[in-house]
Amino acid sequence: MNVLSAAVEPLDMHPRAAAFARRARERYDFDPEVREFPEGTKTAEAAADAIGCEVAQIASSLAFDADGSLVVAVTSGANRVDEAALGDTVGVPERAVSMADAERVRDDLGWSIGGVPPFCHDRAVPVVLDETLQSFETVWAAAGTPNAVFPVSPETILEYADAEPASIAE
Repeated sequence: MNVLSAAVEPLDMHPRAAAFARRARERYDFDPEVREFPEGTKTAEAAADAIGCEVAQIASSLAFDADGSLVVAVTSGANRVDEAALGDTVGVPERAVSMADAERVRDDLGWSIGGVPPFCHDRAVPVVLDETLQSFETVWAAAGTPNAVFPVSPETILEYADAEPASIAE
């Protein structure tokens, strides 16, 4: 692929997916292979079915309020986040960890729930990577919309998100 073609988003790409791809190129010199699925990838199961991978390879980015601070937990689609373990990882009590509301996610991260990528947020927030994702060479993460995903290595997520790997699965 030449430099010119890498810098141009497909005309039919959703504007939010195109924004994610552009940010990834600008911030990290990373050209994500964004794939869109009109039938949707709103759940880990739907994403795995559309992609043709294991549910465990879906890297779901979930935003949590941790004692007033926003934290993104990137977890395997086969797992649920253990809020106590997440709290331990970021140094807050379990009772102080809850899902962040949609408006805060959009305002602070720049993405809507269901389309939050593991990196390229509007502002820097702590990111914790479910260590079970590290058993895969490639995982699939949201690319700015609930219908767009991209393949990425867990190591790339760790690097670009400045993420901390941890045991955060129930």
